[in-house]
Amino acid sequence: MVKTKPKGLDRPSTDAIIRRLSQAHTWLYRRTNGRVGKSWRIGAALRNAVPVCLLTTTGKVTGQPRTVPLCYLADGDRILLVASKGGTATNPQWYGNLCANPDVQVEIGARRQDMRARTADAAEREVLWPKLVALYADYASYQEWTDREIPVVICEP
Repeated sequence: MVKTKPKGLDRPSTDAIIRRLSQAHTWLYRRTNGRVGKSWRIGAALRNAVPVCLLTTTGKVTGQPRTVPLCYLADGDRILLVASKGGTATNPQWYGNLCANPDVQVEIGARRQDMRARTADAAEREVLWPKLVALYADYASYQEWTDREIPVVICEP
């Protein structure tokens, strides 16, 4: 079955809505030490909740901290992230930030850890992508909807 990309996903108004929802999610997550907002249950995640962390990057233009809630997969002491932006044509802003400055902070619950982020190379992505799709099946749809290869980000202590 061919999946159709939802209309309007690439609009500037969608970016603004996502930004506001991310800000609210981040506020609740921090206010409750992750008790609220620690998992995602939309789309393919309705049956099995997907864990959520907060990623703080340094804005590549402003130099200011920028925090976003993201689904993640723990892989030993590493945290794996997907720069999907819902399968839109462009990478998310947080990805550009960490490419410019790979020193990031990852929050899981009340625990904050400084980490260094990097994009998985082709061989790593080949191994990690199926694990990430198993975590959240919508990632496969997002990849079908876009011409860009969706980056897999590895955060290491």
